Amino acid sequence: MARPLLDSAEPRPRRLRALDWPGRVLVLGPAVAVAIAAVAICLELADIWVTAQLPDSPYTPLPFAPEDVAGTTFPIFGALLVISRPRLLLGWLLCLGGLGSAANILAANTAALLVLNGGHPLVHPLWVFADGVWNLTTYALGVLLPLLYPTGRILSKRWCVPGGVTAAALALDWLCSLIAPSSVRTGYNALEVAAFAPYYQGTRQVMHTVVAVGMALAFSSLVVRFNRADGIERRQILWPLVAMAGVVIPWVIGYPVWWTASLTLPLVPAAIAVAVLRYRLYGIDTLISRALVGAGLVGVVAAVYVLVGAGSSLVLSGVDRFAGLAAALFAGAFFHPIRSGLQRLVDRALYGRGGDPLALAAGLRRRLQHADPAHALLAALEVLREGLSVTGLAVEIDGTVTTSGRPGPVTREVPLVWHGEPVGRLLIGPPGGRRFPAAHDERVIAVLAPYVADAAHTVTLTTALQRSRERILTAREEERRRLRRDLHDGLGQTLASMAMTINMARHSLERSPETADSLLRDLREGMNSVTADVRQLVYGLRPPALDDLGLAGAVRALAEEARPGLAAGAESVAEVEVTGDLAGLPAAVEVAAYRIVQEALTNVRKHARARSVRVVLHRNGELRVVVADDGVGLPPGRRSGVGMSSMAERAAELGGTCAVTSEPGRGTTVTARLPAVPAPPGPG
Repeated sequence: MARPLLDSAEPRPRRLRALDWPGRVLVLGPAVAVAIAAVAICLELADIWVTAQLPDSPYTPLPFAPEDVAGTTFPIFGALLVISRPRLLLGWLLCLGGLGSAANILAANTAALLVLNGGHPLVHPLWVFADGVWNLTTYALGVLLPLLYPTGRILSKRWCVPGGVTAAALALDWLCSLIAPSSVRTGYNALEVAAFAPYYQGTRQVMHTVVAVGMALAFSSLVVRFNRADGIERRQILWPLVAMAGVVIPWVIGYPVWWTASLTLPLVPAAIAVAVLRYRLYGIDTLISRALVGAGLVGVVAAVYVLVGAGSSLVLSGVDRFAGLAAALFAGAFFHPIRSGLQRLVDRALYGRGGDPLALAAGLRRRLQHADPAHALLAALEVLREGLSVTGLAVEIDGTVTTSGRPGPVTREVPLVWHGEPVGRLLIGPPGGRRFPAAHDERVIAVLAPYVADAAHTVTLTTALQRSRERILTAREEERRRLRRDLHDGLGQTLASMAMTINMARHSLERSPETADSLLRDLREGMNSVTADVRQLVYGLRPPALDDLGLAGAVRALAEEARPGLAAGAESVAEVEVTGDLAGLPAAVEVAAYRIVQEALTNVRKHARARSVRVVLHRNGELRVVVADDGVGLPPGRRSGVGMSSMAERAAELGGTCAVTSEPGRGTTVTARLPAVPAPPGPG
């Protein structure tokens, strides 16, 4: 079946309808930008022919002017931006600014050539045209570009004021050139206003001043935008600023080096294109750092060479031929120290005190020397967070996370490796407010990550050792508990049953009752002794009072036993204070606390001559045991005996501490801190 033709009244398909403005920009924009660049290049080719007819310029050795360079390079890079980002105004500004620059230099040189050949009526119109396109170029590249860079949007409506004032000044300046008085250079002006001639130069000077102020305000918007921007946008702003320095510095120095600005001018549109399209591939701060270090090295080596050469020629004129060799040897010997010193100065200038990796490493080493293994990782994280200028860092080790600051969303993850063995992960949070948030992260991480890995490995070993020790102690105490139960419920009951059987036999014997009775009585006494020994053994393994009364009750029983040993007096008292829940304590912690209290009370009875003693058991995350008396205290210079050493060893076995403080005449205080969290069960 034949396909019917579209009726003229039928709506056209969507793809055939007229595109809206954004759509037209996307479709036609690249072609228009390429056409603008082609026209600008053609104008520059024409200007090359015109310039060849003019005398050589006395101000520059180059056969071209800065406008020629701008007219060629700006449209090319602008077209590249338009092709990649058609809706971004920056590319269009570069294209139009380059086209205006090319048109300006061609019109100005053509007018100069006509004047050289005797004049022509088109001289003044050409100058008016050149002034007009130059003012448009100035507004596009000197005002709009900095106001819109790098997002293509103005910061706020308030920044329209300098843009509007500058536009008005440029328009008035062009109007002045339109009614300017005739001259040999500009030719005859049919629109000349004779009454305006005395004010012509002054008016244009005022307009140029207003334009310069407007351009300065436009560029100051980049400073405001830089302070408000994030790390990515800051890098985009820095790229063209660095390139502009290569143009501004020769221009400020002036004659005879100003012409070198023509050679560095292409760097400006190139930097803008790189900053917009490929900013993630390059670190502008790294470029600045290396450029400053390289320039410093060249300057130092050159200064050394000049100083050594001058000194040898003045002081040792006979050996001045060796000055070059001496300078070269000196520069070579001190090349690396000079480079390191310059790099540190540049890092300090760009990133502050927190940005020098070597200074950070030195500070971290000092902190690690005074930090215990438990706090070494946190110290390393704090120093690394300062060096990276991020909101927070964290290290994950076997599911346990150690945090410094507020990491927030993790922006980067770095594996921590200790001698080829993975020990954890370093989690880096978002950047803070430094001038260069992620500038030299690789250098800082490369220098400090090994310290973090060492600290993480130390934490892993410490944790493994602590868990192993806790498992050993727990197993030992549990085994003691089981042994006590077996001895008491097994052997004890058996011996008691044997005693009862012997008693029955003693009463039933009829032969030699006296002898049998004596033997059985001796056996009975021996069995009682065995039973007492067994009970004493059980008591040594684990105090029965802990199982019968609990830790609090057992300690109260110890205090009651210690009361008669205190100094005589109506105020003699032994009190026990218990706070917190003591239920569920590990067996090893119960035994250690009981033995420490027992040893402390024994010392009070034997040596303190105290009238009161106070025992405190407090559990809040850990078990704190305090035994304080009001006795005579420890004599100065007294060495720790077996009892005190035993208390300290029992606490250390569990990973706790035990301290004894005393002042003569003010009593003695024993303070023990024991971990009160049950250890996780071991494997298997």
